Amino acid sequence: MRQIADLHIHSKYSRACSPQLTLENIDKTCRIKGVDIIATGDFTYPDWFFDIRNSLTPCPSPASRERGAKDSGLYVLKTAENDKVKFLFSTEFALIYKKNDKVRRIHLVVHAPNIKAAEELNKYLDKRYNIRSDGRPILGMSAEALMKLCLSIHPKYLIYPAHLWTPWFAVFGSKSGFDSMEECFGEYTPNIYAYETGLSSDPEMNWRLSSLDKLTLLSNSDAHSLPNIGREANVFDLEEISYDEIYNVIKHKNTKTQKHKNNEMQEHENTCLAESRSAKTIKHKLNSFLDYTIEFYPEEGMYHYDGHRECGIRFSPEETKKQKGICPVCKKPLTVGVMNRVEELADRPIGFKPKNKPGFKKLVELDKIICEALNIKSRASKAVQAEYNNLINCLGNELDILINIDLNKIKQATRQEIAEGVKRVRAGKLIIEPGFDGQYGAVKIFSDEEKRDNKQKSLF
Repeated sequence: MRQIADLHIHSKYSRACSPQLTLENIDKTCRIKGVDIIATGDFTYPDWFFDIRNSLTPCPSPASRERGAKDSGLYVLKTAENDKVKFLFSTEFALIYKKNDKVRRIHLVVHAPNIKAAEELNKYLDKRYNIRSDGRPILGMSAEALMKLCLSIHPKYLIYPAHLWTPWFAVFGSKSGFDSMEECFGEYTPNIYAYETGLSSDPEMNWRLSSLDKLTLLSNSDAHSLPNIGREANVFDLEEISYDEIYNVIKHKNTKTQKHKNNEMQEHENTCLAESRSAKTIKHKLNSFLDYTIEFYPEEGMYHYDGHRECGIRFSPEETKKQKGICPVCKKPLTVGVMNRVEELADRPIGFKPKNKPGFKKLVELDKIICEALNIKSRASKAVQAEYNNLINCLGNELDILINIDLNKIKQATRQEIAEGVKRVRAGKLIIEPGFDGQYGAVKIFSDEEKRDNKQKSLF
């Protein structure tokens, strides 16, 4: 069954996050967006965990019911009309510690296999660290120590780097990161099964590092507000909708093409087991897989290029090299962005694609397309929201509109300029001023001349 999963968001209890990020609002937004599995976010924060415990209930899958299990590791809102939206226990840790004579500041995404495992981790951390000041807690512990702790609580805790390349708080970040997974995670490197691209990089950029081939590439929204849920996500095809199934797909890097190879290997192993008198169990095939990821246009991300926001300086890696990494205005070192950092660590040329990798689709959110088409700056404006709600009411959820629905149907439901905007986003025909040093890039779907023409037409 096709399931769209956004595995990294935040709650109203995280710093610089919207107070509208409640479980009820998240559930409602996912239905509008077309997200089937959503992260709880921030499960270590006591008040949020209280909300989770009181507002969510286990959602057993048919297969888990057959095994007698009451908990599939996914949960639904008690007051929801159906189980369309499932929650998966997720949080993000900010780790600050010293390793190899350098202060490290990295963010990791952590998924708990069930509420019991999440509660046990919370109890341990609450005795030793301050998890009550922010939904995304800052811990003075190493990545290896966190790995050891989580895996000692439950072997199916899933831990992986958040927004892998972000300069200030990422495993490969230019400011305080590492040059390899091994340098960061040490003996626990084999227990890292995935990484998150972040908004400022896309699969093609990450494919340039051969060391990442052994990991599953995931894309999540890291949403700090409701409208940003689903701006990046993962499209799974799951035989069983459960935490274990998602865990296994990620661990075994199961893709649409790779699953056949994995199953051939499993059949051989099953045959060997069956021939052995000591064999007690036969493993089943893993028919679930990660089909593709939904991506931000990386140029729109806040750290795609290098630069200094206060000085108004934005450079490509080539321009930064000419400036020897120094801002020409303030004469201080530039903030080295994602594109430059990828270039530094890459061992493959631009355009290289490894075998058996999931595909990806780059999108611009629907309300941003409407803004462009109507030449309105604010996504929250009444005119934009009215048109957005009209499209949802007429055609269904946002991701379906952006990816699947026939353009002729979109034309019939809305203004021609909006349908043309969706068409251009699908084709990648955009004008983007890259983001840098914490400033989002600017996406333009229509030229200034086209916008003037559209405005004149609207007057008659």
